[in-house]
Amino acid sequence: MIHNRLETLIDEMLEGHILLDEAIGEFEKLYIKKALARNKQHLSKTAVVLGIHRNTLAKRVATYEKQDRNGTRPLKRAAR
Repeated sequence: MIHNRLETLIDEMLEGHILLDEAIGEFEKLYIKKALARNKQHLSKTAVVLGIHRNTLAKRVATYEKQDRNGTRPLKRAAR
């Protein structure tokens, strides 16, 4: 089931000329935000769930917060 949903999303992104780096970045950001919400913003628990070190998670969260303060950039479109 998830495979089909991912394929549909990927098709939409390819049709919209979304670059791979942007797609991966947006996926990671949302994945981490959702995991943090499920773990009540607890970094250590979330890091365990994600299989990454707590410091790595903290650095990524700080980067996302900085992007949000500066206005999150829209997804880049590939040149046509």
